Amino acid sequence: MKINKALITAADPQQRTLPLQTLIDQDGTKKAALEIVLQEAAAADINEIGLIVCPGDQEAYSQAAGSYSDRLRFIEQPKPEGYAQAILLGREFVGNDTFLHFVGDHLCIAEGSLRCAKQLAQIAIENDASVSAVQATREKHLTSFGAIGGQLLRGSDRLYEVDAVLEKPTPTEAELKLSVPGLRAGFYLCFFGIHILKPSIFKILEETTQLDGKEANYLSTALNKLSKNEKLLAYEIEGHRYDIGSDYGLLFSQLALAFSGKDRDRVMSGLVEMLATR
Repeated sequence: MKINKALITAADPQQRTLPLQTLIDQDGTKKAALEIVLQEAAAADINEIGLIVCPGDQEAYSQAAGSYSDRLRFIEQPKPEGYAQAILLGREFVGNDTFLHFVGDHLCIAEGSLRCAKQLAQIAIENDASVSAVQATREKHLTSFGAIGGQLLRGSDRLYEVDAVLEKPTPTEAELKLSVPGLRAGFYLCFFGIHILKPSIFKILEETTQLDGKEANYLSTALNKLSKNEKLLAYEIEGHRYDIGSDYGLLFSQLALAFSGKDRDRVMSGLVEMLATR
């Protein structure tokens, strides 16, 4: 398996400007959130990136991409028909290749030297399977994420075989359908915002986007069906995700970048000083 392409969704009309927000990266330089996402893809050896945008957004996104703009191919989503439909629009760009998928309004920061997307790529290649990044998440946050149920693979402490996927489940639904033996009580494995998917996902998306109701808009609906047809894995990433579109999301994303970067001491001392005067 080779993974040379990525597909990034950024066409949600209510969140289309989030990837354009400026942050100070770990190296101390100012960058658009989009450029930080793109460098995550580049670290996973991705050379071609399909970016799904609203009509008219190409110029702004091309500028925000910085040095990665020459890797982009823009794909317009003419109407706001949902997340799953946006991914389906990338079918021609992806072709018959396995691809890396990001959402454009999430940042991820690895705990060690190996970036999150690179971790996932290695798992996908080693197992020749589609794999979704997940993170143990408190029950109270379930309604913000897709979540999986499954079994820990023998010999691993982070890799699971998925047998069910639900989007934004209630705690009751999660308890009944998304159990993961060995996980701490009150926690579930929720999506991290990164997936590596085989092209077979597009045939399933063709079917699920024709469903009635909100389930048609969810990638989770297609992934749940995929898990019944072929092997779907979930890997608990050594890192953390930050949704810049959530309440205080941009603030927490910036703090996370600062705490893991060259300006850590400067930011920490500034926060301590601020707290001391309040």
